Parts: sequence; structure tokens; C-alpha cells
Amino acid sequence: MADRSLRINSLDIVRGAVMVLMAIDHVRVYSGLPAGGPTTGIFFTRWVTHFSAPAFAFLAGTGAFLHARKLGDRKAMSRFLVTRGLFLVLLELTVLRFLWTFNFDYAHYVLAGVIWMLGWCMVLLAGLIWLPVGTIAIVGLVVIFLQALLDRAGSAIPESAGAARSLFQFLYFGGPVGLGGDASISVLYSIVPWIGVMAVGYAFGAIMLRPPPDRRRLCFRIGLSATALFLVMGCLTVAMQGPGENAPPALFRLLGQRKYPASPMFLLMTLGPTIALLPVAERARGWIADGLTTFGRVPMFYYLLHIPLIHLAAMVVSVIRTGTVSPWLFGNHPMAPPELPAGYQWSLPLLYLVFAIVVAILYLPCRWFAGLKARRKGGWLSFV
Repeated sequence: MADRSLRINSLDIVRGAVMVLMAIDHVRVYSGLPAGGPTTGIFFTRWVTHFSAPAFAFLAGTGAFLHARKLGDRKAMSRFLVTRGLFLVLLELTVLRFLWTFNFDYAHYVLAGVIWMLGWCMVLLAGLIWLPVGTIAIVGLVVIFLQALLDRAGSAIPESAGAARSLFQFLYFGGPVGLGGDASISVLYSIVPWIGVMAVGYAFGAIMLRPPPDRRRLCFRIGLSATALFLVMGCLTVAMQGPGENAPPALFRLLGQRKYPASPMFLLMTLGPTIALLPVAERARGWIADGLTTFGRVPMFYYLLHIPLIHLAAMVVSVIRTGTVSPWLFGNHPMAPPELPAGYQWSLPLLYLVFAIVVAILYLPCRWFAGLKARRKGGWLSFV
């Protein structure tokens, strides 16, 4: 069995890689470009970022498993998950909501994004960790692949049943949920199926503790099998549905799987390659691997920095292009922005230039914080 005191660098590298991809989409939010389509460039700019949320949730579960083994105390681990999870929920509803919008209109717009989802999934995982690892894996897979049952149950609830309908929006459907009066919360990431993803990731931690040859073989087998299943089922679905009138190309239909809430096909498409890449990352060397490792060791710190940095960069771009900061940048991003001003939309090359600059700027503070966490273990640093 692997030494439990050692970090598994491949997890950090893959986590760092999907964090870098995530920044592309968050720059896109302030660029005014649509979330996918109609051009090939815009479609794939959005598509490559789809790997981020599944990898976050899955590797958060894996990290929790490894941390639990290091602690050797399930009660302490359960308490940590609840505390950190609620901290993340609070952070999303307060600080991160402001960083996305740079406004204080909390009465009309509160965001329940990916950090909200990770927080609540950690709270739920705190209860699941008392089960055997195999049972946790089964629970996770059932949630992922049988989520359609929740869809049917929720769809049967009439609109007049306000509280029950709101509960299902939090659990599965997402979207704006009224909180009384004009207040509402915009649920981007619902709890299901993401708790299933985190639970499966937790069980996957047992594989990561196997001897390197065994875990590499299992990662390839699991990752490639999931990817192959996606390709077979996806191609059959596309072929059976046919092109249809004004339908996008077959490749776009194959890759354009539902993300909100994440369908089983979406998760096979994204998690399969992610898992299969872990053995490749294990052998990665050089400055790119070092940079990704740095980002992957401080994911929450990176997340907290990159949103305001991208937001500020968009303001600088606005000044350079128009001589002023567009009021549009103070709208309720990313779910309820105002109408895009005429002529504001960026080109793709500008989007990628800003993205590259932002990632380069983030490296030094992330390296500093990674060093700080390595020197001072525990305490408040474990929450960031």
C-alpha cells in the first residue's frame, strides 16, 4: 500500500489542469460570448471547460478519502466535512456572489454555484463515510444513473406546491428559487447528481492507495471503459435521432450533453477521460507539470483569486476598448446578467489572451500559498 503521508501528484496535476480550463469559461462570462455555439471555436471553447465541475466534485471525494485515512478518525473527518462544507456554502452566498457581480444587490440575486454544490455535498458525504467504501460507491452510482427517477418525481409536483417544488429545484432542477417577496436564489449546480459524483470519487480513493502499477491499470480500465460507453451510447442516440431540421452537426449533438443538471452521459463524457489521464499525469515532468501541481494543491485559494482577477481584467479591457468601464460588468453574473450592450462582445483571440495573462498572474500567489500550507498544516488553512 502507498505511503499515506505522501500526496499523489497526479491528482494535483489533473486538478490543476481542470482549474486552468475553468478560467477559460469564466473569462468567457465577461467577454459576452455565448455559452457554446454557434461557431466551432465558441462551441469548443465552452466544451473543454465541461471537465472542470465533474473533476472538482470527483477529486474532492477522492481527497476526502485520502484525508480520512490520514486522520484515522471517522468522527473527526465527519466533523471536518460538515464544518468545511457549511463554510463553502456561506462563502458562495456572500463573498463569491460579490466577486462575480461587484454589486450589493443581494435582495434580488444570490448565486448557488459550484462552491455551494461542493459545500452541501461535503455535508452529505459526512454521513456517507460511515458506510463501507463499496456501499458508498454503489450509492454514488445509483444517484448518477437513476437520477431520472428524481426528474419524474419532481415533474409530477404541481406548481402550486411551492415548498415541495422549491425543494426539488434545490435538489435537482436548479434555476431561480423564490425566497419570499422579490428575493430569490439562482441555483446553477443542484445537489443531484453531484453528491453521487463525490461519493464515487470518495470510493475511488481506495484505488489511489493501491501500488502504482495496479492503480495505473485500474485508472486506464475505468476511464477508457466509461469513455467507450459514452461513445457507443452517444453515437447510437445521435444516429437514432437523425439530423432533424436546422439541427447542429452530429459531432456537436454528440458532445452537447446536458450539464444542468448533469446527465449520466455528460458525466461519462467528462469523468472517463479525466480518470484515464491520471496515469499519464503520474509520469508528467517539467515546468508545465510543476505549474499545474501548484494550482492543484491550492484549489480554493485559486478559485477565490481568479474570479475577481478575471472581473478586473474585463474592466481593464473595457477601458482600453471604449475608454470607460461598461456598466454591464456590474450586472448579476453569471446567471442573470443584463442585456449585452451593442459592440461589447469580444473576439475569441482576445478571450484567450486575457485568459493566458490571468493564469500567468495567478501562478506566483498560488505558489506562495502552497508553500505556506506545506509549512503550516491544519487550522484555518485547511478551509482554503
